[in-house]
Amino acid sequence: MIKILIIEDEKPARNKLRRFIEELDLSIEIIGEKDTVESSLSFLKSNSPDLIFSDIELLDGNVFEVYNQVPVSCPIIFTTAYDQYWMEAFDGNGIAYLLKPFSRERFQKSWEKFLMIRNTPADANTILSSLSKILGQHQVEKTKRRQFTIHSNRGISFLNTENILFFEANEGVVFAYDTTGKKHLLTETTLKEIEEQLDPSGFFRLNRSELVNKIHIEKMERHTKNTLAIKLKGYQKHLITSQSTTALFRSWINQ
Repeated sequence: MIKILIIEDEKPARNKLRRFIEELDLSIEIIGEKDTVESSLSFLKSNSPDLIFSDIELLDGNVFEVYNQVPVSCPIIFTTAYDQYWMEAFDGNGIAYLLKPFSRERFQKSWEKFLMIRNTPADANTILSSLSKILGQHQVEKTKRRQFTIHSNRGISFLNTENILFFEANEGVVFAYDTTGKKHLLTETTLKEIEEQLDPSGFFRLNRSELVNKIHIEKMERHTKNTLAIKLKGYQKHLITSQSTTALFRSWINQ
């Protein structure tokens, strides 16, 4: 019998997870469904699940408050609408990171990872090797970030990475410009933080303050002897390479 705990504060998401779990052809028991940090803490102090499906932002706080206070030895599959927490997830017991809305196929892949770990002989070196392989594969996938979270006075929205023309850092804050030319304030504070999460074949750091998306580059032309002016589709202003990046940009754009 595999004992599963669901930590999720949205009822539709809980129902979806329960449906996917119940469709698995295995002996499984959902031993709890929790929607707050407080209730999750209380449950884990006296119960030991074999697997946790865990949201991150709950009604009363962040789920990492739970895992920092209660020792959890079982694997955790994170299910969340926020993609900025994946590094924290894999610092602990995380084995998969499902971004909402996730498909049945993605759910099934994460379940197979769990079974792989569960069925591995209890030899410490073997288990560590298996985990390293799994997390390494996932980290490669996650470096190609798919969307960014936008906070505004109207709530939370999401901006797909493919729809971003470029990122701009300005006085300690970072903005993303979308394909309509609209400017969005991001929660990230440095271009380096963003750059590390993007596909390097698709994004290039033009200078200290701008990071451009290749698919939206329309043309480039000489700006000065050692710099280039980059024209983006649907955007009137030009972005300028720095002298130190111009040669690298020429090489990158032709890859």
